[in-house]
This record gives sequence, structure tokens and C-alpha cells, in this order.
Amino acid sequence: MSQETAALRLRRAIDRTRHATRGRAPVGRRPEEADDVRGFFATDGALGFDPLPFLRALHDAGSRAVVIGQVAGIMHGSAELTGDLDLLWDGTPDEARALRDALAACGCTEPPDLAREQVGYRVTGADGDLCTPVLRWGDMDVTPCLTRAETAHAPAGFTVRYAALDDLIRMRRALGRPKDHRRADELAHLRRTRPHTG
Repeated sequence: MSQETAALRLRRAIDRTRHATRGRAPVGRRPEEADDVRGFFATDGALGFDPLPFLRALHDAGSRAVVIGQVAGIMHGSAELTGDLDLLWDGTPDEARALRDALAACGCTEPPDLAREQVGYRVTGADGDLCTPVLRWGDMDVTPCLTRAETAHAPAGFTVRYAALDDLIRMRRALGRPKDHRRADELAHLRRTRPHTG
């Protein structure tokens, strides 16, 4: 899969989300209230979902955070839409500064406590979780996912780091919720039918 394809898949998914939610009224369900079957697309987080400005701000700030969750799945070819953007970061002071700069650039009015192993955030166009490897991920050590991440080049001139396909499948299996099993199965099928070349 080419790097350009990953970025274009994300762009197309954002467009599909906009089209699919056109006319959908908010129901008061925040992303943190997503259920374990339908996922975040069924929440208000899908309304106006566009993580690209924040991803660009991360690039501009020099962040090395890695996209995980369903946005990473979409970049690998998953057909399921989402309404949140989750990131894995290393927990270091330098990376925390980069994250704060990116969050501020995208309108974050309530800076999250980056001393925590997992914390929610909200910026214009996206909400999600910022996770460090300290967070328990079943029996999986996610630290190597940071160095094995793939890079996609967006047409607008910035790069996005996202979890490698095999790592993402393992992360899904480790979490083990119904939506994770479903999406891991989809990703494993993609792995078999379209060999990944990075």
C-alpha cells in the first residue's frame, strides 16, 4: 500500500462521514459514551469530524505521536467510519510540549493533564484519547508500536504517523471488545488479500 493511498483513504473517509451525517441532529452522546459494538460513529463525535487540521498541527509542532484506533484502521483500508482520533505518544516532556502546542493551535480550550496514562482531549474537528505505553493494553506492550509506525504523506504537505497493520491487529485483539474483534477480523482479511508493503 503506498503512503499516498493511506492519506487519501483518510480524506475519503472524512468526506463519507460528512455525507453520512448530513442532517443528523446531535443526540447528546459524547464520544466517551460510545458503546462497544457500534463505536464512535454513532456518537456526536462523528458530526463535523475532520482530524486533518489537528494532524497537520501535530506535524507542525514536531510531534511523533502515532495514530491508533479506527482512524489508523481506515488508513489501512477499513471501511468502517468513526468519530474520534486516538493517539499513542511516548510520555516524554518534549513530546508533551509538542502535543500542547498542537492542541492550542487547534482550539483546545481545556488542556488535558498529560501526566496521565490516558486522557481525553477536544479540538476543533476531533475528540479522542491521548495514550502512553504505560496504559494497560491487555497483555500487549504497545511501546514498540511507536517505532514501528508507518508514515503517510498528505497531499497538503504534512506527514501522519500511524500504527503498522500487524500492530493494529494485535491492539484490537488485546482490547477484545466486540467492535475490536470485528475490526481486527476485517484488518486480518485485508492483510491476507492485499499484502502490505509499507
